[in-house]
Amino acid sequence: QVQLVESGGGLVQAGGSLRVSCTVSGYTFRRLTVAWFRQAPGKDREFVASRGGSSYTTFYADSVEGRFTLSRDNVKNTVYLQINSLKPEDTAVYYCAADDSDPVIKYKYWGQGTQVTVSS
Repeated sequence: QVQLVESGGGLVQAGGSLRVSCTVSGYTFRRLTVAWFRQAPGKDREFVASRGGSSYTTFYADSVEGRFTLSRDNVKNTVYLQINSLKPEDTAVYYCAADDSDPVIKYKYWGQGTQVTVSS
């Protein structure tokens, strides 16, 4: 059973930085494509970033390009999202997702989410 557990969310002032983490268990981590999504209040869930298991290429949404960095540690089975220059519009629940396909059409596995709140 694949489990994803996020951590690291919190309240941050605009302009600050935060790193959220997602630890994966129940599958060979290096074979998984991993991604981050977010859902702001009253809005649909949106894609943030992703990286394939054996790929060094990371894909980002245009809205976060240059401020967000996805990285993965295949020893710790963890994927990170470094968020810099935070803006109030980054306030959302951030979800980690994973799948054993590449490319992924629809992610099979999801975490419970971690809240990031940015104050102005």
